[in-house]
Amino acid sequence: MQPLAGWPAAARAGIAGVLTDIDDTLTTNHAVTPDVLQALDALRAAGVHVIPITGRPVGWSEPFALQWPVDAIVAENGAVALTHGAMPLQLRKLYVQPEPVRSANYERMQQVAQRIVREVPGATVSQDSPGRETDIAIDHSEFAHLPQAQIDRVVAIMREEGMNATVSSIHVNGWYGDHNKLSGARWVVRELLGRDLDAELQRWVYVGDSTNDVLMFEHFPHSVGVANIRRFEAQLAFKPAYVADGERGAGFAEVARAILSARG
Repeated sequence: MQPLAGWPAAARAGIAGVLTDIDDTLTTNHAVTPDVLQALDALRAAGVHVIPITGRPVGWSEPFALQWPVDAIVAENGAVALTHGAMPLQLRKLYVQPEPVRSANYERMQQVAQRIVREVPGATVSQDSPGRETDIAIDHSEFAHLPQAQIDRVVAIMREEGMNATVSSIHVNGWYGDHNKLSGARWVVRELLGRDLDAELQRWVYVGDSTNDVLMFEHFPHSVGVANIRRFEAQLAFKPAYVADGERGAGFAEVARAILSARG
């Protein structure tokens, strides 16, 4: 991981869009600070697309999709997108999976969640679970604490049950389906902007902070970790190309400044 200062100005000047994680990337202590809101406003004013992609539930994401100056929020690890509707203060919800598939998967996932709570000491479903439609989440660092061995056991159970499983900075997420952050990014860019993300990778940057961002770090030539990525560094199969000096929201604001300063 090179320091963010090593990101060439010519590459930064060509950035047309920012894809970003939310927890501990946009947020600091679970809140979006004024410098991040200013950064999002400045990116929008410069014509740079911003799309957060998160493991958080769609219900949790709705107020932020309304309030933040972003094109959309892709929630539940690529399963559902929230964007503005035809009327003010109205959201449009787009799903990767059809409703019958979502309904059947939901019932299966609740059974897996119950198994995890029974079998893994200390495991609890996340407090934001009532807003989830297409995945389950086990809290390991938001309001509860699970040691690494217990986190590994949660992941193992999810995979035994045929689920995909990833570990964010706060939750273990599990779901049925072949979607993920990368496929969600491709899907939303195509659906909302009518563009082929893979055809213009050099014009997008991904910003993240944890192991569930590895697929994005691998895929995007321009990828940045906020400074708190270093606590996961030993676990990253693929590291971001660059790392910001600032942690969490301050790191994201640093990335925004780097992009905007190169645009002249």
